[in-house]
Amino acid sequence: MRLKLVKILLVLALVGNIVVWHRIWRLFAAPSVSLTATPAASTVETSQKVHRGLARSVTIVIRQFETFENDVSATVESVMTAFPLIPILIICDQLPYPPLELDFKNNTMRYVKLINLQLNFNKSFDERNPLFFIRTKFVLFLPDATRLSTKQVLQSMIIQASKLGAVSVPVGANPLSCIGMALRVKEWSLEMSNIDGSTCDSIIGRHGTMIEARTLRKLSDPFILPFTDAFYIQTTALGAKVHIMNDHHFNEGKPLFRSHQAQWKVEQLSRSREREMFEKLGIKKVTRVSGSVEWYGCSRETPRCFGSVVNGIPSYLYQNRYTPPCCLTGLRRVAHHVFDKLEEVGIRFWIEGDSLLGAMRNGDILPWGHQVDVGLNRDDIMRSPWLARARNKPVTDNQGFIWEKATEGEFFKVQYSKTNHLHVNLLPFYSENGTMMKDAWFLKNKDFPEQFLHPMSSIEFAGRQVPCPNNIRDFLEIKYYKGVIENPEVPGKLFPD
Repeated sequence: MRLKLVKILLVLALVGNIVVWHRIWRLFAAPSVSLTATPAASTVETSQKVHRGLARSVTIVIRQFETFENDVSATVESVMTAFPLIPILIICDQLPYPPLELDFKNNTMRYVKLINLQLNFNKSFDERNPLFFIRTKFVLFLPDATRLSTKQVLQSMIIQASKLGAVSVPVGANPLSCIGMALRVKEWSLEMSNIDGSTCDSIIGRHGTMIEARTLRKLSDPFILPFTDAFYIQTTALGAKVHIMNDHHFNEGKPLFRSHQAQWKVEQLSRSREREMFEKLGIKKVTRVSGSVEWYGCSRETPRCFGSVVNGIPSYLYQNRYTPPCCLTGLRRVAHHVFDKLEEVGIRFWIEGDSLLGAMRNGDILPWGHQVDVGLNRDDIMRSPWLARARNKPVTDNQGFIWEKATEGEFFKVQYSKTNHLHVNLLPFYSENGTMMKDAWFLKNKDFPEQFLHPMSSIEFAGRQVPCPNNIRDFLEIKYYKGVIENPEVPGKLFPD
């Protein structure tokens, strides 16, 4: 009996030890299991939060690529691999053919959209407007054949763009060049120059640019080609700068345009797009970094670079702009030719009206001037064979300038060419009782005392010395009003000087 009791006690003790040791094992084992399982779950959750945060912050835009050779599909796939939730817009001027190798019907492509800017009766304006699909605070423009490296680059760009407004990161190892741009909208001109530092108006070299969406919406036409050239001209007009982040970079994708034929094709497209861009943006004079000047307006072989002049007001004044620089250059050339021809035959002449006013103010044609006015002595007209012949019909001289009698009054015009009608007005005056008079009304030129021409003086005008009345201030105030030199009126008073 006693032996049986001892056995029972031993069994109970053994069971109790097993229970105690099991509890101890669970006590120490539980934290161990928790410590190994929690970080993995936390990492997945954190990663998803990062992707969702980036997707709410940034829209990626691929704007410029060539339909005949591109790396758009691989570029998109690289973005989706790194950032599966981020919205991507592919913008084109017409549907690419051959089509892009992207299956837009696949559910994995639900955040990728191809936007065709071309007019389509089956698409509303909003459906063709990329801005309609941008719901994020920032937009990242990626060039074709780019690979995103790490999320840290994107996060750093967001931080810097929040402070600076617009930032750029190089694609590949090649350094970027910082360009300054002097954009003078009223004068239709753009001047580029190399500048030091990392704060630029424009950037040369392959790069991606992040900008705030609210700034993008302020641009006149943010998606016109060539991109990013047109983009930076428009941000310059807003006074916005872009900042290069040299401590980061994107990776390069597939090399493109390696054949001579492809390179030639891209070069031709680049030239035509650039010309169309300058025409759309209203830029007619471009000074390159090298100092060379290119004209994108009228020439002697094209019509003048503005429309009809109604009531003395050229059409460009309604655009809140001054005379296009190519027109001013053409006017100077016609004026120099006329001065030479009048001097050759001894005709007494002087600069008149607005031209004299421009000479007094800045030694040149007024910024809004569209013609040059020259007074001459009517008694000398027959000294010029061109004026003598022009009394009956228009005549072309040996340098291609057109001499003709005006249809709107008793005066003559000398035009740049048969095509380009930029012109100099030749206004005949004659002396009567001490006053220089005219046969009929023309333009805004009034009679004036003959004493202003005895003796005549000279003044700098359009790059040379030309004859002028001897008391210019009094002469102009007779023609116009008191204080006209200091306070000239722009025709139509569309905007202040």
